[in-house]
Amino acid sequence: MIDKDYMKMAADLAVKGCGWVNPNPMVGAVLVKDGRVIGQGYHERYGAPHAERNALANCTESPEGATLYVTLEPCCHYGKTPPCTQAILQCGIQKVVIGSHDPNPLVAGKGVEQLREQGIKVVEGVLKDECDQLNKVFFHFIQTGKPYVVMKYAMTMDGKTAAYTGASKWITGETARHRVHQDRHRYSAVMAGIGTVLADNPLLTCRMDGGRNPLRILCDTHLRIPLTSQIVATAHETPTLIATACRDLQAHQPYLDAGCRIIPVAQKDSHLDLVELMERLGEEKIDSILLEGGGILNWSSLQAGIVNKVQAYIAPKLFGGANGKTPVAGMGVSRPEDAFFLTNSVVTCLGEDILIESEVESHVYRNH
Repeated sequence: MIDKDYMKMAADLAVKGCGWVNPNPMVGAVLVKDGRVIGQGYHERYGAPHAERNALANCTESPEGATLYVTLEPCCHYGKTPPCTQAILQCGIQKVVIGSHDPNPLVAGKGVEQLREQGIKVVEGVLKDECDQLNKVFFHFIQTGKPYVVMKYAMTMDGKTAAYTGASKWITGETARHRVHQDRHRYSAVMAGIGTVLADNPLLTCRMDGGRNPLRILCDTHLRIPLTSQIVATAHETPTLIATACRDLQAHQPYLDAGCRIIPVAQKDSHLDLVELMERLGEEKIDSILLEGGGILNWSSLQAGIVNKVQAYIAPKLFGGANGKTPVAGMGVSRPEDAFFLTNSVVTCLGEDILIESEVESHVYRNH
């Protein structure tokens, strides 16, 4: 086996931490000695030991003289756990092979530098693209302090998210819906608007075996969400946050009694200031959001420049009708050249449905 093979093993291990390590990165590590894997591990939970220390703890023999393959540059600072560079130096590892650089200012090359200063051979950039892909959320969050936002919607092939009656269950099949629950597990929070709550009365929980419920965030400018809605009724069981421009503390109290948290946010152009909301959520270490809003919230989010990625689930159906709902409503752009451009598209078949995932070109935000 060669370096890329061992790094692939480490990347496969890293994915096991998906949904459990936020806002930390997913990291995997493999120890190899004389052509044999003698230890492996991954970052399993936020606040728990990092991948390198887990690999060392799982060693079947002494790691002295071994090579460590790790998907992300080892940390060199004290956080929830001691620095991994310290553990590497103490156990006599001879060589470290790294996939991604860590953009965290507390690391950012310092981990590599520290290892080299102590005579350890360091090889960088092995399977870099694959390792970078693992932690797009972490890289965005650590560099901006704001959540990575994925705008998700399901529509028919004629672009409808509901029939003219408002009926929308179900547009996609079970395979596609299972993928949505995997993403609710993956991302720290799921966000919807008051329109979605009033129309669909959703739960917004993760219904996947062994999954984790995300924080539920509701954008409700005037605090109109019914106390009888499923989300409010289950707020004691599943963390629920309401972002609102309503400052009436008396109006807040019934929601607080039901187990909700409330974040007051300024109003901008008749809706919540979503940029301010992202800053507030970032301060609370919410590193990622699955935006499951309706057309109005989707348009507002695009205008505010908070959307990083778009997930379009497309079902082989046609609803027709001039009054059928579309995934992005609002005023819309006035000219094709003012569109929000998407790039790096990836297409996945999920049963009979198709998922198209694209990144939003950030420079476009300056044009709106």
